Amino acid sequence: MSWQAVGAGRTWVRQQSGREEQAATALTAWREVADRFATQRHQLYVLDEFTYPLAWGWLDLDEVVAALRDRPGTQHVIITGRNAPSALLELATTVTEMTKVKHPFDTGQKGQAGIEW
Repeated sequence: MSWQAVGAGRTWVRQQSGREEQAATALTAWREVADRFATQRHQLYVLDEFTYPLAWGWLDLDEVVAALRDRPGTQHVIITGRNAPSALLELATTVTEMTKVKHPFDTGQKGQAGIEW
């Protein structure tokens, strides 16, 4: 098992000027994931909040869809985030929409590194 966290996180509180660096980091991370698909390095991938770099145009949607569609073996991929592009939804075998019922934010608890970002 391996764990890799990339990006600066919490893009909603960052200055617009840092977006180019974030986009470059997202692209580098995506290329690593695509390479791992091709070499069948892992059986399970969790691409947390992955829909955002797609929605913001930081990654080429057609390239991502092709890599997911054409990956060899029986790798499982879980992608989280809101507003997934329709091409990603069409490719998916399972799509879930979650809504908050209760959250620590509701009682004033602050976000925690590693949990909320």
